[in-house]
Amino acid sequence: MAADIDKINQMIELNVTALVRLTYAVMPAFVERAKGAVINISSALAIAPELLNGVYGGTKAFVLAFGFSLHKEFSGRGIRIQTVVPGATATDFWDLSATPLDGLPAEVVMNADDMVEAAIAGFELGEIVTIPSLPDVADWETYEAARQTLIPKLSLSSPARRYVSVQQD
Repeated sequence: MAADIDKINQMIELNVTALVRLTYAVMPAFVERAKGAVINISSALAIAPELLNGVYGGTKAFVLAFGFSLHKEFSGRGIRIQTVVPGATATDFWDLSATPLDGLPAEVVMNADDMVEAAIAGFELGEIVTIPSLPDVADWETYEAARQTLIPKLSLSSPARRYVSVQQD
């Protein structure tokens, strides 16, 4: 794999570092007045990073995780957090990527105006995560319920039984 580490670093700086700096630049004022909203744009690649560039997907997974963390930290203080998780959207992003927009099937590319309208509708519905193209919100709810089920099991004092040698039983 030939990767331009400078371009990768720029992607991380934009998608992670700039997002964190901008978010925390506004938080003190939001906390002081007990009101505000942060809307961050992730990507469907946060959930399915294997579909494209791993670093891009990783940075967008950070955005999604950051949104969950911000929601937990600030929602009780009158600050709303929303993470929008769009799929392929018709923007100039594709001109900058290795995959031209016209190389994608039309049925997977959303018009940017439609994506924005869906994101705003999701915000008005109070969604923490908005996936503009997801037809059935029950699919996300199932995914999120599974994630919530995992949380208390992710850090325990002993290895899971399947990792304990049969000889130790």
